[in-house]
Amino acid sequence: MTRMTQRKSNFRPKIALYEPDIPQNTAAIMRTCSCLGATLEIIEPCGFLFNDKRFKRVVMDYMDEKNIKFYKSHYEFFKMKKNERVILITTKAKKIYTKFKFKLNDTLLFGRESAGVPNEVHKLVKKKLKIPMVEKKRSLNLSSSVSIVLAEHLRQVGKI
Repeated sequence: MTRMTQRKSNFRPKIALYEPDIPQNTAAIMRTCSCLGATLEIIEPCGFLFNDKRFKRVVMDYMDEKNIKFYKSHYEFFKMKKNERVILITTKAKKIYTKFKFKLNDTLLFGRESAGVPNEVHKLVKKKLKIPMVEKKRSLNLSSSVSIVLAEHLRQVGKI
């Protein structure tokens, strides 16, 4: 009997984090990306070091350096993404993520836990999506948001 529990593919969705500042969230996102076959792209500077004990406690053995890419700034990130579609996930968007048609080569961009992304970055991104929430709630945890939108992306492109 063959078990079909693991997915193997050359396709790797891309999750980009803009200047993450909470080590536990970044570590949890790294684990999610590792388990779901996504590449993690980090736009520096980070608000912590990768040898932070809070980071290490959550990431455990899921840190796969070959599937992590670092950008020195958002200028470098957008220069490298000039031929790709970058989609910003933000509470300021009007369109709901489930009403959007994802493509294989999309990069899903998430802002800092403490401040989102600056207006300059908002202006550089044409596609912006939100996760609907009940009224008077500010935002979901960043790791939860990544998981929610990444799962929908994978569902739409037929990878789960």
